[in-house]
Amino acid sequence: MMPEISFANIVRVAALLVATGASSVAAQSALTLGDAARLAAKQNTGVDVARTRISEADARVQQQRAALYPDLSGYLQQASRTTNTATFGFSFRDATTGKFLFDPNGQLLGPIPTTDARLRLQQSIFDYATFARINAARSASAVAATEVNSAAEMAASSAALAYVRVVRAEAQVAARTADSALAADLVRIARDQLQAGVGIALDVTRAESQNSNGHVQLISARMDRDHARLELRRALNLAADAPLMLADSLGGLPMDATVPDETSLMSRALDSRADIRALRAQQAAHRLQIRAIRAERWPTLSAVGDEGALGKNWTHPIATYTWGIQLSLPIFDGFRRSARIEEQEAVSNEYDAKDRDIRATAALEVRSALVDLAATREQVTAVSDRLRFAEQEVAQAQERFRAGVAGNSDVIIALLSLNQTRTLRNDALAAYQSSRVALARATGSITQIP
Repeated sequence: MMPEISFANIVRVAALLVATGASSVAAQSALTLGDAARLAAKQNTGVDVARTRISEADARVQQQRAALYPDLSGYLQQASRTTNTATFGFSFRDATTGKFLFDPNGQLLGPIPTTDARLRLQQSIFDYATFARINAARSASAVAATEVNSAAEMAASSAALAYVRVVRAEAQVAARTADSALAADLVRIARDQLQAGVGIALDVTRAESQNSNGHVQLISARMDRDHARLELRRALNLAADAPLMLADSLGGLPMDATVPDETSLMSRALDSRADIRALRAQQAAHRLQIRAIRAERWPTLSAVGDEGALGKNWTHPIATYTWGIQLSLPIFDGFRRSARIEEQEAVSNEYDAKDRDIRATAALEVRSALVDLAATREQVTAVSDRLRFAEQEVAQAQERFRAGVAGNSDVIIALLSLNQTRTLRNDALAAYQSSRVALARATGSITQIP
């Protein structure tokens, strides 16, 4: 005859398994909730894509800076040219006879062969607009850096929530495993009583039905757990078959003793949130862009020159050159520059509206997370009390059934209540941890979560 499996024995075995698993996890440097958030912030695909934008922005800075360097070009040319003498604009006369050297109505000269080999150099001396464009491009690089932080926070938040879903799924598997063990114990007792002549076949059928139902729920819980682990691997940018060990259990995650102060959290959110800092960087970059457009009205000063050999053929070239200082002053461009400035000022107003909206969103997310945090903490306390009563109800119903003073229907009803209560407690704990993640995300401290 099998030894009796009581509820207390099951609890002790489950505690032993949890303790053994925890030591094994620790030995393998398992992943904590905070580790998952920080790992996703470093290697998530979205973060990698955002990092490439920094390189793109840095390349645009170099493109703008190129205008300050010398521009050197060279060319070789061999050509034949014909000319109409009437296009000279004046007439050539013989000094002695007074006759026209060329037909006054024009005549064709040529073709005249020419060869030209030349180098041309241009160097900017003063170009305020270029310096303004370089500063604007640098600010765009700073914007790209803040967008990396924003993408990292989003990735960390997604990974942390995926972690919570995994530990909840693990807790569900543990709960369904305990339910199945209790149902199997109920089947054994019912069969023993039937064999001893103190039970009825209906009790055995009820127990077996409950055991089968528990097995179905356990299979479903395992499937949910496996899906949750796959989602966590994806959030961490790991291979689908990569080993994944978690250091935390749902009940082992920390619960804050008090709700944090709302005023300090709001201040932290406005200072630390990556999306707010990214928008501020965009506003600063946009102001520099407007300044760069206005700087195009300034004159530019540059040195220009070319030097080469010019002749009728390559055997008799003559050195020629042109050197000078060039001052360019924009006078009128058809109001295109003014229209560009008006366009950018309209975009600036859009950024101001976004700034107001994102501040309001931050305030709402912080307050909402605080409400959820307080409510779910109370819910965890209430469900924990209910779980204790449900366990007592199962134990008392089992004692009555073993004593033969009642059928197993009371035990089955108590088991169903215990099953539901365990699920409610897991849901409450998961909701509380999700609220912690949401609060950390709302205040810009998701990568600092323990």
